[in-house]
Amino acid sequence: MTPRVVTLDPGLRDLRAADHLLLSLAAELALPEGTFGCTHLVRDDRPRVAVSLALPTDAEVTAVRDRLAAHGTAYGRPDAVGRAVLFPGAAALTGTTTVGDVLATSAIDRVTVLGAPGEPAAGATLLTRDHVRPQWQDGALVLVCMPAAGGTLVPFEVPDPTPCCADH
Repeated sequence: MTPRVVTLDPGLRDLRAADHLLLSLAAELALPEGTFGCTHLVRDDRPRVAVSLALPTDAEVTAVRDRLAAHGTAYGRPDAVGRAVLFPGAAALTGTTTVGDVLATSAIDRVTVLGAPGEPAAGATLLTRDHVRPQWQDGALVLVCMPAAGGTLVPFEVPDPTPCCADH
């Protein structure tokens, strides 16, 4: 199956708003199983975040594209390095799990740890913080983690980042 992609450029300025839009669209459009929803940073004279939906069939892409017209400009395939918000198995990645469970129950192909050679053991404990955002790297969906207290791992991306210059 080759997924078909529709990309939406709603002019959003931050990832949190793009995540919210993708989750809202998933609920509103009743997207089929196997849909991937990603964010993409647009780096031009007007930096912003675009979103994409990869769907299994052309008919589903056409139906979704028609319904997205009210949300912004829809166009074809975005860059190949999107940050996945919607992906098979994402809803189950909550609480505490293991690296092996993440790989077995979701579309994530690989888990890496910042500053560590190789991949973590399948039994390594992962505290998801209910916020798992893998990224596409060379055609594989990769979750980047970092070491945390007690020998556990956490996803590199935090759920509620402190905005730049928040203390000024």
